[in-house]
Amino acid sequence: MIMPVSFKLDNYDLDQFVRQASEFGQDRYGFAVTPNVDHLIRFHSDAAFRALYADSTYVLLDSRFLSHLFALTRGARIAVCTGSDLTAQLFARVMRPDDTIVLIGGARSQAKMLADRYGLEKLRHFNPPMGFINDPAAVEECLQFIESNSPFRYCLLGVGSPQQEILAQQLKARGKARGLALCVGASINFLTGAERRAPRWIQRIGAEWIFRLAGDPRRLAKRYLVRGPRVFALLPFTNIVLRPPGAVAISAAVALKATTGEIRTQVST
Repeated sequence: MIMPVSFKLDNYDLDQFVRQASEFGQDRYGFAVTPNVDHLIRFHSDAAFRALYADSTYVLLDSRFLSHLFALTRGARIAVCTGSDLTAQLFARVMRPDDTIVLIGGARSQAKMLADRYGLEKLRHFNPPMGFINDPAAVEECLQFIESNSPFRYCLLGVGSPQQEILAQQLKARGKARGLALCVGASINFLTGAERRAPRWIQRIGAEWIFRLAGDPRRLAKRYLVRGPRVFALLPFTNIVLRPPGAVAISAAVALKATTGEIRTQVST
């Protein structure tokens, strides 16, 4: 039996969130998650994953396919802010040479390429070993590396889901880190040319998954062709909760006066 879930999304497009991220500062900690179809499926099946999302500061829709699907089935127009586009814009438009940027994941050569390309003097890189999330000592080493470079302007977590969300949540729970952490998946691979993104017109129609599948069918066929279609069965049990841009900045005193504990727009199922 499929149980209904509430799926909270912050309704930022790319430009809106770039402005938000540029103003976040380094006197507090927050983290952003970037859900796609696979994440929504996991959100339904995994209570621990839902708890990670509940702890996040921002939930940014990463999937144009989901955005089109929500528009067709709910009449809901939800802004898209993909992790890959966000990462590229932060490097190009926001990061300054003297900003402390922490990069988790990716090769050393990729970190050097980014530091050289954007003139970043304080890009700190750590690449945990494969399967690190199941090794408490390896997780601790990664967390300590991030905390030792706090406060940071941004911490880019590119180690895949749910590993990156687990790291982000643990940083919040430990209370030592300051700055904005972003769960950005394969964004570093796209930015450095290790993987190709689909042409813009394919991205706009929500078919980037087809482009990626064609490029790596052995790795992605199960995700896109076997697991992915489950989303259609889950949609009727997904209660979408939209927060307008800036809602997370509302003071706790004001938020407590709201009936639901947050200012939100309900999209009916």
